[in-house]
Amino acid sequence: QVHLVESGGGLVQPGGSLRLSCAASGNTLSINSMGWYRQAPGKERELVASITRVGNTNSADSAKGRITISRDNAKNTVFLQMNGLRPEETAGYYCHCNSGLVRYWGQGTQVTDSS
Repeated sequence: QVHLVESGGGLVQPGGSLRLSCAASGNTLSINSMGWYRQAPGKERELVASITRVGNTNSADSAKGRITISRDNAKNTVFLQMNGLRPEETAGYYCHCNSGLVRYWGQGTQVTDSS
């Protein structure tokens, strides 16, 4: 079992920045990839970015150039640095990790446009 806890969400003005964190606990040695999805009201959950244990990344086209994912394997933590946030990026942001064939999810953290 792996337990994920996100933090760092909040209100942000258009063009502003936020840094989300997700800490994993439990059977962390089994974790390969970690990452973030987001889900806006009335929309499907979509990938923002993911990163493997060795640092290979994958991100949505809309995120490239503005959003960076990184990972601290020693602390079992993944980060999402978001710059130039857009109002349409208001959403619940959910951390996930893959452990073998099992995907775990965090409870989510809300990012909201303050304008």
